[in-house]
Amino acid sequence: MDTTATSAPAHHRSQRTDNYAGHDYYGVDELLTEEHLLARDAVRDWVKQEVSPIIESYSDKAECPMHLFKQLGDIGAYGPSLPTKYGGGGMDEIAYGIIMQELERGDSGIRSMASVQGSLVMYPIFKYGSEEQKMKYLPKLGSGEFIGCFGLTEPDHGSNPSGMVTNLVDDGDAYILNGAKMWITNSPIADIAVVWAKDPEGKIRGVIVEKGMKGFSAPEIKGKLSLRASITGELVFEDVRVPKKNVLPEIASLRGPLSCLSKARYGIAWGAIGAGLDCYDSALRYSLEREQFGRPLAGFQLQQKKLAEMITEITKAQLLAWRLGSLANKGKATSAQISMAKRNNVAMALDIAREARQIHGGMGITNEYPIMRHMTNLETVLTYEGTHDIHLLITGHDITGIQAFS
Repeated sequence: MDTTATSAPAHHRSQRTDNYAGHDYYGVDELLTEEHLLARDAVRDWVKQEVSPIIESYSDKAECPMHLFKQLGDIGAYGPSLPTKYGGGGMDEIAYGIIMQELERGDSGIRSMASVQGSLVMYPIFKYGSEEQKMKYLPKLGSGEFIGCFGLTEPDHGSNPSGMVTNLVDDGDAYILNGAKMWITNSPIADIAVVWAKDPEGKIRGVIVEKGMKGFSAPEIKGKLSLRASITGELVFEDVRVPKKNVLPEIASLRGPLSCLSKARYGIAWGAIGAGLDCYDSALRYSLEREQFGRPLAGFQLQQKKLAEMITEITKAQLLAWRLGSLANKGKATSAQISMAKRNNVAMALDIAREARQIHGGMGITNEYPIMRHMTNLETVLTYEGTHDIHLLITGHDITGIQAFS
């Protein structure tokens, strides 16, 4: 893979070496295929070469490493489980999960770049789009030539997407789109946006809005203290004329965007393990190297308790993700099962980041180590793609049959 033409500026590169080698306490690798392992190793090597040396600098400056969008396409990180005909990787769902895990070990924002593009932009066009739409957009999205974003969340409607007010009005061969979306990854730099809006009959439709359409703007959201290396913005539509050929023809209900969210949440369930693994790896190395009272930190009972609990929770999450991936490969993974894995694994990673910070002591709050960056990133991951509490209620609904929220 040649990345020399799109490498980061020298001032963004650090001298810190990424020595990560993986942690697999229960031999989960034995459950993976050769294709899975090859994909993982390729992405792991790319993260070590292109992400780890620059990510602290970009995060500190709250800048998005734009040059990585094309590289993510080069390594096959966009839509790994979609057909190759449409710019995907033609792999299975476990491969998709493993790739997200390796990307998020580098940074949650880098994984967001890939999972939004693949699961929230490419997937709905593949699943619900016309053949013409698929051939027009998917290969360019898969290669990273196009950047996409997904517009569902609104300023006043986050956990309640059915309350959306963004709407379409019939205008002959087009719809007039009005409304706004909030907290949209990639929006300020996106070439296209898959936007969900209510049509004149009140049905929720997906439309492909292209950069440059009159009345369409995507201002950046500033001041984030989390996901600082990821670019986030709004989507604002003021009488935007969207041709009817840009409407996804195969869906006209909330099931459309929710199926996309399930695909993305599945990737997050794997991805969060990567962030947890990176924090654990750093804590383990630090505890073996750092001495206090004449012995390594790792020799003290309370530190061993922290490390032992970390690898236990990581192992449980790895097994949960693998089983979920096995079900997904058979088309049997339910949205409720995906919710359970997303909620559990993100909370696990955040707990590990906090414990790892303690093991690092004062050094844990510096950017010499990745802990605080992962910790603040995971505070966002805990909330987006369905909040921690909403996913709990999804499980509650699934096991009781009673809806706790309308």
